[in-house]
Amino acid sequence: MTVLDELGAARYVLLTTFRRDGRAVPTAVWILPAPGGELAIWTGEDTGKLKRIRRDHRVTLAPCTVRGRVLGETVPATARIGDREQTRWAAGRIPRKYGLIGLSVFLGSLLRNRRIGGVAVFLTLADGRR
Repeated sequence: MTVLDELGAARYVLLTTFRRDGRAVPTAVWILPAPGGELAIWTGEDTGKLKRIRRDHRVTLAPCTVRGRVLGETVPATARIGDREQTRWAAGRIPRKYGLIGLSVFLGSLLRNRRIGGVAVFLTLADGRR
């Protein structure tokens, strides 16, 4: 199994983004395998991690528990924010992988905001790793 396969199959990954001063900010997130050798995560539109990714595309990824305990190798990656079509694609895949919990996140967003709020972030492993 490749690193890309392992991360895509993980229930959670520890996504680490970086503040302006270089300090790491780790967050356990859901992950999806995406077309073209990428991975995808889902996050709210106004989250700190998204603001940090907009400023600095460098991130690291590691399989982890829901509480963020690392279970495998940490690898560098590059993040990019998905467009509207890619975000729709990811929104359709979250409930497939995460079942009722994934669906409940979207239903809660619909009830609060009258729309599914969030954005997909696509991740490419650094150094051509797969």
